[in-house]
Amino acid sequence: MAQTEAAAQSVRLGLVANWRQFALLLIVNACVGGMVGLERTVVPLIGAREFHLADTALITSFIVSFGIAKALTNLISGSFADRFGRKPVLIAGWLIGLPVPALIIVAPSWDWIVAANILLGVNQGLAWSMTVNMKIDLVGPARRGLALGLNEFSGYAAVGLTAFLTGLIASRYGLRPAPFYLGLVYAAAGLLFSVLLVRDTSAHVALERRLHPSAGSPAMSFRRLFLRVSLTDPSLFAACQAGLVNNLNDGMSWGILPLFFAAHGLGLEQIGVLKAIYPAVWGILQVVTGPLSDRIGRRGLIAGGMALQALALFMIAVGEHFGAWLFASVLLGAGTAMVYPTLLAAVSDASEPAWRARGLSIYRFWRDLGYAVGALVAGVLADLFGLAAPIFLVSALTLFSGAIALAAMRKNVR
Repeated sequence: MAQTEAAAQSVRLGLVANWRQFALLLIVNACVGGMVGLERTVVPLIGAREFHLADTALITSFIVSFGIAKALTNLISGSFADRFGRKPVLIAGWLIGLPVPALIIVAPSWDWIVAANILLGVNQGLAWSMTVNMKIDLVGPARRGLALGLNEFSGYAAVGLTAFLTGLIASRYGLRPAPFYLGLVYAAAGLLFSVLLVRDTSAHVALERRLHPSAGSPAMSFRRLFLRVSLTDPSLFAACQAGLVNNLNDGMSWGILPLFFAAHGLGLEQIGVLKAIYPAVWGILQVVTGPLSDRIGRRGLIAGGMALQALALFMIAVGEHFGAWLFASVLLGAGTAMVYPTLLAAVSDASEPAWRARGLSIYRFWRDLGYAVGALVAGVLADLFGLAAPIFLVSALTLFSGAIALAAMRKNVR
C-alpha cells in the first residue's frame, strides 16, 4: 500500500518531468509513420505496373480498405485504452501490423494488398492513437500543442523519409520486394520498444483528473458522446469535418498523385521526392505549428492551413513540370502542418479528462474516414474525367471546409 502511494506521488505531469518516456514514444511513433510511408510512392505503381490494373478506382481500393479499417479502429481505441490501459492497446496494434510488409512482398494478387492494408489500418488506429493519447497524458493540459506537434512530427517525418527511400530503392531494385524490407525493421522495432520499454500512462490520467476536476459526467454514454463530438458541440464539429476533409485530400494525394506524376513522364526517383517532400515538410513544421497554436489559438491556424492546402492542390493540378510540383508540394505540407496537430489540440481542449481518449477516438474516426472517402471519390472521378479532376475537386472542398471551421469553431478554443 505504501509503495503504491509512493508511486502515485512520484507521477508528475509535464514534458520535462517525463522526457524519457516522451522521447521513447516519439521513436515508436516514427516506426508507426514509417509503416505508412512504405506505401506512399510504390504501392499505387505496383497496382498499375505489376498487376496491370486499368481502373484507377481499383488501384485506390487499397487506401479505401486502409481508411475504413483505421477509422473504425480509431472509434474503439479510446474505449479500449480506458478499459485495458494504453500500453496493451499499443502492443496489440504492433502485433496486428507485424505481418503487413511480408504480405505485400509475397502478394500474388491485388486482393492480398487490399487485405494487408486492412491490417495496416488496424495497426495505425491502435498504435498511432495510443502514442497520441500517451503523450497528452504525460504533458498535461498546458503544453498539448507542443506535445502533439512533436508527435506528428515524428510520425510524418518518418512517412516522408520512408516515401523517399522506397522510391530510391525501387528505382534501383524494383517495386518489390526490396522497398518493403524497411517495413520489417519498423514493425519489429516498434513491437520490441513497446513491450520492453514503454510504460502505461494511466496514473498520469488519474493525476490530471484530480488536479483538473471534470465538470461533466464520466459515465456519459457512447451514443451521447458520439453526437456531442460529431455534431452538437460547435468546436468539436468544426474539428471533425476539417479532419475528414484534410485526410480526404491526403487519401486522394496518396492514390492519385503518383499516377498523375507518372502520366506526366516523371521517373520513380522524382515521384519519390515529390511524395516525400509533402509529409516531410508537414512533419518538420509541426514542431513550430503545434506550440504556436498554444500561443495564438487554434482556429486561425486551422482555417489558414486549409486555405493553403487548397491553393497547393490547385497548383499541382495546373502545374506542368517538376519544379512547380515541388513548390506546390512544399506548400501542401506547410498547410497540413498548420492543421494537423492543431486539430488534435483543439479536440483535447474541448474534451474533459474523463472522456478525452474516447473523444479523440471519435474525432480520429471522422478524420481517417477521409482516407477512404478521398480515395474512393478520387478513383471514380479519375476514371471518368482524368487524373486532374479529383485534384481540382478536393482543392475546392478543402477551401470550403476551412471556411466552415472559421465560422463554427469557438474563438476561445485556446
